[in-house]
Amino acid sequence: MVEATQGIARIVEDMQGPTLGIAGSVHRRVHAVTRLVGGTIDTCLVPLAPLLGDARPPPKFRKMLAVLNGVVGDHLAATGNPLATPMELRRGDAALRLDRPWLARALPGARRKILILIHGSCMDDLLWLRRGHDHGVALERDLGLTVLYLRYNSGLHVSTNGQSLSGLLERLVAAWPVPVRELALLAHSMGGLVCRSACEDGARAGLRWRGRLRKVVFLGTPHHGAPAERAGNWVNVVLGAAPLTEPLARLPRIRSAGVTDLRHGNVLDRDWKGRDRFRVGPDPRRPLPLPRSVKCFTVAASKATGPDAPLRGDGLVPVESALGRHPDPAFDLRFPASHQWIAWGTGHLDLLDHPEVYHRVRGWLARR
Repeated sequence: MVEATQGIARIVEDMQGPTLGIAGSVHRRVHAVTRLVGGTIDTCLVPLAPLLGDARPPPKFRKMLAVLNGVVGDHLAATGNPLATPMELRRGDAALRLDRPWLARALPGARRKILILIHGSCMDDLLWLRRGHDHGVALERDLGLTVLYLRYNSGLHVSTNGQSLSGLLERLVAAWPVPVRELALLAHSMGGLVCRSACEDGARAGLRWRGRLRKVVFLGTPHHGAPAERAGNWVNVVLGAAPLTEPLARLPRIRSAGVTDLRHGNVLDRDWKGRDRFRVGPDPRRPLPLPRSVKCFTVAASKATGPDAPLRGDGLVPVESALGRHPDPAFDLRFPASHQWIAWGTGHLDLLDHPEVYHRVRGWLARR
């Protein structure tokens, strides 16, 4: 634990650097504390907490916080650490209060159709904006619906987040300023598993929001898992994509419950309860079909240049997993041919700003 804590301290120091204005003496004291008394990961993160009080924290801090929650978010939540990200719906970089009078004032143009964007592991709602494009902004402009963004702690179990999302959507439908006629979800990566978990929870409980849900679009979701997690590389690949968060990739064995859920594509409590999540073994899941009475669509990405090239995944998720295909018919999600598409020559994160991906998503959501 001492060595791991010192490693976290050095990593946090590297991630902050001079841009966040944390004095080097603070880090020296953190290292000293961990050497003397063993310390905890939380001790190393103390210098970051004051930045949470900023009305608009620096973008680099926001990105770092999203990654930190993806890697150790389950620990942060379990210990009551203020750096743990709460689940909330957001719009315009502000959290929404699920209170009808408040929403009526904040969203005077609220539509009866709502689209909610759900991010993936080690990400947050602001990271839908990539290279000047945001699927949500474009879809609201083109389709005349109201777009909201979910932010959540991606280090928690997928099923934990799914149950929380289900409850949040029930509150949203009850508090929306106008009657909700249609609800749709657009999810990237892990966000798609969270969607499926929420749908199952809503159906079992007979919640109102579940009856309003009409469409779900998945982008690069590991429906049947990802070899990158099984090799311990998921965090390395995601973190290595950004210089700010690359230092965290030095500790690949620090993997949250959320990340280990990606191994097989766990969606429900029964998929992980009573099992050692670090133990490599057979797929423990029982089949869970796509949500009933909902039109579901999926996009897979492949770094292969086209259908004639050897099939490759997107760097994290295999094409077959993203398309919901499985050799066991009981697990095959059976997306209709017209409800699936492969983005060739595309990486996992490129799904967030690929022009043809947007064209497909817009077309699917515009269908009656």
